[in-house]
Amino acid sequence: LHTMSTALKDNTTLRFAVITGCLKIAKESIFTGTNNFVPDNITDSRFNEYFGFTQEEVDQILTDANVSGKAEEVKRWYDGYHFGNVDVYCPWDVINHVDRIKDDPMAGPEAYWINTSGNELVKRFIDKAGKTTRDEIERLIAGEAIDKQIRLDMTYDEIDNNIDNLWSVLFTTGYLTYTKISEDKKYNLVIPNKEIKEVFKLQIQEWFRNKIFSNTEQLQDFWKAFKDGNTQIMEMYLNKVLSNSVSVFDTKARNEEKESSYHNLLIGILSGNEDWLVKSNVEAGEGFADIIVETDDPDEGIIAELKYTKDFKAMEKSCEKALKQIKDRRYQEYLLNNDRQNIMYYGIAFCRKRCKVLVER
Repeated sequence: LHTMSTALKDNTTLRFAVITGCLKIAKESIFTGTNNFVPDNITDSRFNEYFGFTQEEVDQILTDANVSGKAEEVKRWYDGYHFGNVDVYCPWDVINHVDRIKDDPMAGPEAYWINTSGNELVKRFIDKAGKTTRDEIERLIAGEAIDKQIRLDMTYDEIDNNIDNLWSVLFTTGYLTYTKISEDKKYNLVIPNKEIKEVFKLQIQEWFRNKIFSNTEQLQDFWKAFKDGNTQIMEMYLNKVLSNSVSVFDTKARNEEKESSYHNLLIGILSGNEDWLVKSNVEAGEGFADIIVETDDPDEGIIAELKYTKDFKAMEKSCEKALKQIKDRRYQEYLLNNDRQNIMYYGIAFCRKRCKVLVER
């Protein structure tokens, strides 16, 4: 504050100054080295169009760079912020992406803004999240909105006081935006765009991996059950893991994408066993097997085929379908060629946060 006092308050050659940042300056009062700030935050309309690029500005930038065909992609990834009375794009993202695609039209979008700094806030938020908050995160990732009280006078030393403070900081730092404010001053919060959604997904997956591998006893019990064909223990473990997790796929995602999320989950759990060789999407027989495991027993091998279904009642049939696929496409030939004669087949079906497992030897 002494430096700010010298630069701002006691500077006789200064007429007007602007200080920008994410959170309010702490302890602004008549008794501190600096005072008489006039704050404008992202809900105020006085300077709203200066926080980012408007749609008209982005259209002009894309036209000038001869990349107008990328307008939909740019909007999906970098638009979505609502400041004051206007909707704006993140300017850093737009500038960097246009600079990239004008020379390489095939270049895909990246998280330019997020990559300029760490994502410690999202990590802290997920670490503090209980089951209710994890459900709210899922709803946000699925494209829904949640209503929250927001404090715009938050200071850095208050961030970790409670989970509600972290909601406020995520809002003021651009990880969330709002669509409207209700009469009781609750903000209708949403994830602004695909860039931010990807950040949440990556941080959730990292948190999830750490949580799974921290409970080594349960993990080893699952590995033993997987090797022994104990479907009851497998189901209990996977159902518990899914129940305590945060789903990272959109509700609008195709079934193949949802199946891939469960696939990655199971691959992650199995790959933690250092004595096993775990392979994903292996060319075998007349197709590609989802998961093939060569255990520490040289005679043993395991093939797992995964299915996703929208209907809980269809889970057992999906497992049977998976087992039939293994046999019809002769995935076992991959293991037989490696002289592994003792082979186990798993048909595993997922429906939201539930799983069903069938096994054949």
